[in-house]
Amino acid sequence: MSQYNAFENFIANIEKAAAVLNLPESDYANLKICERELKVSIPVEMDNGGVKVFEGYRVQHSSLRGPCKGGIRYHQDVEIEEVKALAGWMTFKCALANLPYGGAKGGVIVDPSELSEKELEKLTRRYTIKILPFIGPNQDIPAPDVGTNSQIMSWLMDTFSAMKGYTIPGVVTGKDVEIGGSLGRAEATGRGLHIVIKEFLMLNNISPATTRVAIQGLGNVGNVTAEYLHKLRCKIIAVSDVSGGIFNPDGLDIKSILQHVRAKKLLSSYEEGTFTRITNKELLLTPCEILIPAALQNQITAEIAKELKAKVIIEAANGPTTTDADTILAQKNIPIIPDILANAGGVIASYCEWVQNMQGIKWTVKQVNEVVQTHLIESLNLVIQTSQDYKISYRLAAYVVALTRLVKAHKLRGIFP
Repeated sequence: MSQYNAFENFIANIEKAAAVLNLPESDYANLKICERELKVSIPVEMDNGGVKVFEGYRVQHSSLRGPCKGGIRYHQDVEIEEVKALAGWMTFKCALANLPYGGAKGGVIVDPSELSEKELEKLTRRYTIKILPFIGPNQDIPAPDVGTNSQIMSWLMDTFSAMKGYTIPGVVTGKDVEIGGSLGRAEATGRGLHIVIKEFLMLNNISPATTRVAIQGLGNVGNVTAEYLHKLRCKIIAVSDVSGGIFNPDGLDIKSILQHVRAKKLLSSYEEGTFTRITNKELLLTPCEILIPAALQNQITAEIAKELKAKVIIEAANGPTTTDADTILAQKNIPIIPDILANAGGVIASYCEWVQNMQGIKWTVKQVNEVVQTHLIESLNLVIQTSQDYKISYRLAAYVVALTRLVKAHKLRGIFP
């Protein structure tokens, strides 16, 4: 386990927000513990005829404001404290975006690149069976995350439907459009990052043309963000993936780079244009106006924060900044647009997909994009206003807004005897 306990970091942010609001612990104690934690074993018959048993989880943090919502992660470093933190962040993300959801998360300890497509399908269907009593369109709605995609969501939906005896598209979001997925869902998180950045630049009278950007991580979120920021005419000077990064102070050839990574090739094999190869750590320390960590959590540590030269951090990944790094960055007056705001475009678009599934209708991509943009801009403005009112950081302001809504829901519902 990492020395940085993600769930403890999450709890620390709740405590800070509660202190700002002067709340007694009885008002938010329920948010410091997850409602349900499920651990499952997943036996899979491999292509070589042998059987391998994988370990998986599904955690429901809170259902105060509605059904639980959260992705399923396939990664070799998945562990329970991480899954709990991701579920908690989703609770606060949904509350901040004012969606009728609580937070959940799932994960399987596996490197999906080491499995064949058939093995991935078997793993997914068996995992679905194990968590089946805990999920459903009115109970807990999974979605894609690191290491999973629309195909895996489609297998999950099919397995759940087969067990129930009829098609239930609303059990997951992030499915293929042909079987109930929503237009605009796949690019929603990256597009949402672009909306937040564009609005932030406008509010601060900063021209995109003078904005240098460094992006750590070129997965689905990172590469879509890069595409939209390039169209906005920001100067993207550094990008990276698991194999390392590349840097050009005059700007990179983003179209060529995205064509390369979308062909499932690593940056280590990219050879076009002029650039210098850098490490992921060097990317984080690149002098720029905007740094976008779009990989995994705990990337910006206290060590990194002390040397960090970016003027603003926009968190595309979940939990990329540790609590001690937060303190250092605050002392350096480096603002952070937190993950529960910046990357909320994905869950807002998932909400649109779920609504369509539940009502049996189809929206245009314009309708979906309008809903995502409206929720994000309203949330950003509310966070900025709260930050100014209380003279606190954007992260703390985001937690204050979300915690206020969650505590109100708790008081209205009460505790069943």
